[in-house]
Amino acid sequence: MSLEPVALVALVLAAIPAALFLLNLLFYRRTERVASPIRTEALSVLIPARNEEKNIRATLEAVLANRGAEFEIIVLDDHSTDQTAAIVEAFARRDPRVRLESAPPLPPGWCGKQHACSVLARLARNPLLVFIDADVRLAPDALSRMAGFMAVRRDVALASGVPHQALGTFSERLLLPLIHFVLLGYLPMAFMRWTKMAGFSAGCGQLFIARAEAYRATGGHAMIRATLHDGVKLPRLFRRAGYRTDLFDATDLATCRMYHTNGETWRGLGKNATEGLGAPGTILPMTILLLGGQVLPLLVVMTAPFWNANVLPLAAVATALAYLPRLVAVWRFRQPLGSALLHPLGVMALLAIQWAALLRQWRGKPSEWKGRQYGASSVPATKPAEVA
Repeated sequence: MSLEPVALVALVLAAIPAALFLLNLLFYRRTERVASPIRTEALSVLIPARNEEKNIRATLEAVLANRGAEFEIIVLDDHSTDQTAAIVEAFARRDPRVRLESAPPLPPGWCGKQHACSVLARLARNPLLVFIDADVRLAPDALSRMAGFMAVRRDVALASGVPHQALGTFSERLLLPLIHFVLLGYLPMAFMRWTKMAGFSAGCGQLFIARAEAYRATGGHAMIRATLHDGVKLPRLFRRAGYRTDLFDATDLATCRMYHTNGETWRGLGKNATEGLGAPGTILPMTILLLGGQVLPLLVVMTAPFWNANVLPLAAVATALAYLPRLVAVWRFRQPLGSALLHPLGVMALLAIQWAALLRQWRGKPSEWKGRQYGASSVPATKPAEVA
C-alpha cells in the first residue's frame, strides 16, 4: 500500500485551514480606543439571567467598573429559583444605572435565552445594544472600545467577538480553544467583510453588540426564537435582511467561564451542535476536513516508518501545518500550550460530540439546558424583515 497519496491529501487538508487562519488574523483584530473627536453612542448592557447567583455579582461589578462610556444595565431574571434577583436588586438600589426586570412566562416554541434577549431589547433605551451572558466579565474599557468600533464601522449593524475562555477541567482545556481554530480556520473573513452573504457570517453568543434600530428592523431574537445557537443564527438574520455584520478579537475585552465540569462541557457543546458544525448537511464534509487535515497527518507520521519512510518528510510538513494555527493561538489568544499539543485528540472529541448530538436528534430526544428541554430541531419563526 502506498502512503504517498494519503500523505498528499493530509498535506492539502492541513495547509488550507493553516493558511486561512493566518490570513484571518489580519481581519480578526482587537478593538482600539477611538480618538476623542469621535463621539460614541450610549449603550444598553442586556443580561439574561436564570439561576446565576454564582456569577451575576461579579458580572455586574465588572460592567459597572467600565469608564469612558454612557450605559445602562438591564438584567432579566428568567424565573430563577436562587438568589439571582435579590443580588441584582441590591445593585439596583445602590446604582441607578442597574435595572432588574422579570421575564414573562416562556411562550411555546421559544428558547429561553432568545426570549429573554428579545424582552431585554424591548426594554432598552439606548441606541447600542450589548448582549452578554451572565458569566461574562467585561474589561474596564470594553464598552468604550466596542462603542468606538461601532462609531468607526458605521456600516456594521451587528458585531461580535470571542471572549478569553477561562478554563478549568480537562474537557474545557481540550475543547474550548478549538472555538478560535474552527472560526478562523474555516471562515474566509475577507468575504465576510466584502459581502453580505449569510453563509459568511459568524458570531459568539457570549458577546454581541447591535444597533438598536437595525435590531428592531430585523426582528432580532424573535426571528430566531427556537434556536439554541444565536452565535450562528443572529448574524445570518442580519445579513439576510441586508445588514453588514463583523467580528473583532475580544480576548482582552471580556473573559468567560462557560462550564465547570467535564459533563457540562460535553452537554453544553452538544446542546446546539446540530445547528452549527453538527448540522446534517455540514457534519460529513467537516468530519472529512477535520480528520483529514488535523488527525491524519499525525497518523501518517506515526505509521510511515512501517510502510514507506519516503513519505515521512511530506507527512511531517502536514503535521506541522496542522499544529501551526494552534501554536499561534497559544500566543495570540492566551490559550494553554497543553491543549495545542493535544490538538488531534481535541478534534476527535469535538467530532464525537457533534455526531452524538446528531444521533440524539435522529432519535427524537430533546436537548436540555438550564432546566428546560428543547425539541430535537429548531425551526425559524417567520421570514425576516427586509430592509428598505
